Formats: sequence, C-alpha cells, structure tokens
Amino acid sequence: MIYHVVSPDEWTADPGRPYAPASLAEDGFVHCSPDEETTLGVVNAFYGPGPRPLVALLLDEERLTARCAWEAAAPTPPPGVAASTLFPHVFGPLDRDAVTHVLEVRWDAEGRATGLG
Repeated sequence: MIYHVVSPDEWTADPGRPYAPASLAEDGFVHCSPDEETTLGVVNAFYGPGPRPLVALLLDEERLTARCAWEAAAPTPPPGVAASTLFPHVFGPLDRDAVTHVLEVRWDAEGRATGLG
C-alpha cells in the first residue's frame, strides 16, 4: 500500500475519470509515500500552511495500471524522513479502484499533521 495526499475537493472533482494531479503533468509522475509516518513528514514539509482539509489516499499498488517506481527523493527527503527512504512515483493517473481507503489528515493545535484517520 502506498499513500498520496490531496485535498478532498480535488479528489472528488471528476469521479468518473482516473485521478491525475498537477504533478503528473509538471513532474511526469504522481508523488506518493511509502507509509503513514513518511506521509506525515511530507505533509508537514510541503502542506503545513496550505489549505485544509487534506486526505491521504491509500492505494493498492497491485491495482494501479500505471507503472510505479520506487525512487530516492530529489534532492533530499523532507525533514525527519531517513535519507535511505524510497518514494513510490506513479507514472500515470491513479485508478480510482486502486484506492482502498481515504484517510483524513489530523492536525494538532500548532498546525502540524499528527495522524491519519
């Protein structure tokens, strides 16, 4: 299972089509994370002051039709994430039937992501 963070509005915008975030066009792949702890690190590094709420899509990698490659973060992983961590990059839209759960990002009083539920 891999994780992808998105706003609920973006995720539900066009439910009849595979989900293709802006990063697919900009970077050539969909950014994902390997586990909950890394996902929270990514949220805190890149989404902290941004719009809320956020959700994490839990994806069954076996159900994706696009190629998924596990690659090192470039140039470095977010703070608190080990340098050896590999990130799943999906080179195509995310199949909606690959999503097994949609988990809401939980925040503490200081605005840091603390969990998924």
